[in-house]
Amino acid sequence: MREAVEAARERVAALHAELPRWELVVWTAGNVSERVPGADGHPDLFVIKPSGVSYDELDAAAIVVCDLDGNLVEGTRNPSSDTAAHAYVYRHMAHVGGVVHTHSTYATAWAARGEEIPCVLTMMADEFGGPIPVGPFAIIGDDSIGRGIVETLRDHRSAAVLMRNHGPFTIGRDAKSAVKAAVLLEEVARTVHISRQLGEPLPIPQQAIDSLYDRYQNVYGQR
Repeated sequence: MREAVEAARERVAALHAELPRWELVVWTAGNVSERVPGADGHPDLFVIKPSGVSYDELDAAAIVVCDLDGNLVEGTRNPSSDTAAHAYVYRHMAHVGGVVHTHSTYATAWAARGEEIPCVLTMMADEFGGPIPVGPFAIIGDDSIGRGIVETLRDHRSAAVLMRNHGPFTIGRDAKSAVKAAVLLEEVARTVHISRQLGEPLPIPQQAIDSLYDRYQNVYGQR
């Protein structure tokens, strides 16, 4: 379990560098977490960015460890202000191994309008399997955001949700796949926004969306 926690800390510290690199965050906003499955009688834990810490200061030692109730288990700094939301997702979505939150400009602009992003790009069909749904307005500080994420994504194959008036959250089988979803989400949010400035985007038929999603998830890439 100790080795698994330290490996997760290393991964999550490195993955945080991807958020400013892809211009998904400013200042200290945003966070990445990853589940550490329990072993040898230990329960699941997760590792997450500490609150208000600069991305330049993040190394494995700075990443904190929490239980699935959001309580600090290991580390010298306060966990992210979104810790309760991440914990709620891990408690209620057993298949989720990574959660990412950003305030990326275009995705957050859609969230501010409370409008889902329609599936008008093959990249969206590939990665998200349809439109990007909107979650309810929720206040930071307790598990309200987590409840909104779970309620929205529980019966949806999208790996992303736009929390209204707040910003995007993405999930994945691990932290890396959740970061990838956050990067692709911002790209499609930007592209669809620009497309709407030029005219009305053309929808993709559901049958084609299903086919594209199945191919990308089960055939594309190396196995």
